[in-house]
Amino acid sequence: MSSGKVTVRGQRRKKNHTKARLILFGALVLLLILAAIFAETLCPYDPNQQDLSAALQPPGAGHLFGTDRYGRDMLSRVIVGARVSIFSALILVAVIAAAGTLIGMICGYIQGAADSIIMRIADICLAFPGLVFALAIAAVLNGGVGNAVIALAVISWPKYARIARGQTLAVKSSEYIAAARLAGSTPLKILFCHILPNIIGPVLVTAMLDIGTMMMEIAALSFLGLGAKPPTAEWGSMMSEGRSMLQTYPWTVLTPGIAIFISVVLFNLLGDTIRDYADPGNGSRQG
Repeated sequence: MSSGKVTVRGQRRKKNHTKARLILFGALVLLLILAAIFAETLCPYDPNQQDLSAALQPPGAGHLFGTDRYGRDMLSRVIVGARVSIFSALILVAVIAAAGTLIGMICGYIQGAADSIIMRIADICLAFPGLVFALAIAAVLNGGVGNAVIALAVISWPKYARIARGQTLAVKSSEYIAAARLAGSTPLKILFCHILPNIIGPVLVTAMLDIGTMMMEIAALSFLGLGAKPPTAEWGSMMSEGRSMLQTYPWTVLTPGIAIFISVVLFNLLGDTIRDYADPGNGSRQG
């Protein structure tokens, strides 16, 4: 009896700890998103204002993060760059999660020839190295942030389709689905009112864990010249502009790089915490 009480107490303590982490990381991510929304208000200087007389100044009182080769304030450009980098990743994850989930639900519910064809297309997309495939698509589309998002969306939806399809196959044989059919519910109503609410958990957790990955991949495309175009402030393109000066003027590369690092870590920690909160037994199984 006492052992059972200790176990329950330990589980409650672990749940409270996970909840505290969820609140902490959620608040930090919210601050990051708010900073991106109000970026122009937070900037101490015009991020696109060039001043060649102040070019490549090191970090100091006047410019906390220094200036780039055109004399633009790095802090202002990092803050404004958050809007493009973060929101592009959020939009991308929202699109691939919604499209992949819808495709997976339909395939899992209907099955048949359409399911086989779509899943084989998904297999082909998954067979290619993701970033290499995205590079090829972005190059065909002539670059740009929007085209980089499209390129990554083309190769990223199969993961969500497979998750949704597997969950749908497991759920559609349930008794409440059979009862919904007997009650005269249409397939559309069954999909969105009965199946979707029961499979959305794993999809949302996967989406949260994917935000950091997509942010890095968008930055990688921009770094290679297939994403944001100058003078747009975006962290990957800012690193690309300063890469030739890494040894002489390291702040031109390190400041956007650190911004990417912090943002990706925060989103990953939030995703891990949401996964642990949604499935308390997951952490103990992994340990």
